[in-house]
Amino acid sequence: MKVLLLTGLGALFFTYYWADNFDPASLQGARVLLTGASAGIGEELAYHYARLGSHLVLTAHTEAFLQKVVGNCRKLGAPKVFFIAADMASREVPELVVQFALDKLGGLDYLVLNHLGAAPAGTRAHSAPGTRWLMQVNLLSYVQLTSLALPSLTDSKGSLVVVSSLLGRVPASFSSPYSAAKFALDSFFGALQRELRVQDVNVAITRCVLGLQDRASAKEGVRGVTRAQAAPGPKAALAVIRGGATRVSHVFYPWRFHVLCLLRAWLPHPRAWFVRQELNVTATAAA
Repeated sequence: MKVLLLTGLGALFFTYYWADNFDPASLQGARVLLTGASAGIGEELAYHYARLGSHLVLTAHTEAFLQKVVGNCRKLGAPKVFFIAADMASREVPELVVQFALDKLGGLDYLVLNHLGAAPAGTRAHSAPGTRWLMQVNLLSYVQLTSLALPSLTDSKGSLVVVSSLLGRVPASFSSPYSAAKFALDSFFGALQRELRVQDVNVAITRCVLGLQDRASAKEGVRGVTRAQAAPGPKAALAVIRGGATRVSHVFYPWRFHVLCLLRAWLPHPRAWFVRQELNVTATAAA
């Protein structure tokens, strides 16, 4: 019986993750606003979209890094690439970014929200000012960008892609402010997804649950704290693009995160043993 159950679950996940109808040609000429595009998975997303022939507006905090990514996107074949340096910690910035994208592209087919404000892991990160900053960057700016871009996405029957984290589904020790922002992000877009369906608004929302990415800044932020293995950025970025293009409601990368989220629903109170397998508790307590 157990063998049959495991076989059935394996077949279900294989069908879910591999039997999609992704058509790369559908992204040729698509108008994409991508945030957090200067490094990590955002940079890889920009390169994939460029290869697929999309028109791009890229934004991130550091202009010098953005200029490098823009140059690479042009070499990869993007017909139009624009950029605007923006600090999402400022409440005035999201409106400037969306208006810039609308002016340059004449509308939007995809809004890909990927920017990130990261707090250092450890107990020292529990300050109220730091939490407010994290909420502005990781939640409120997402809400602002969405509300401003939604009319254009409605006109184009477009897609909204939200790149989030496993910490928005499964809380981890010593990351409470960051997890709080990610849980709120997942709840907001989950509710918005249902509202749009009820109102017959043809805008797809794809929520992406990703793990630690294989880039220096991400790994450095949790060095000595977590034992989790980093995932390759280009593969994770392609999974995000496939999900957005096929208008699925969720993307899990690596795929085993879907199983982890299901287990968390069934076993909501992990014992200390599991926490210690996930974390170097001595390092976090000393932080």
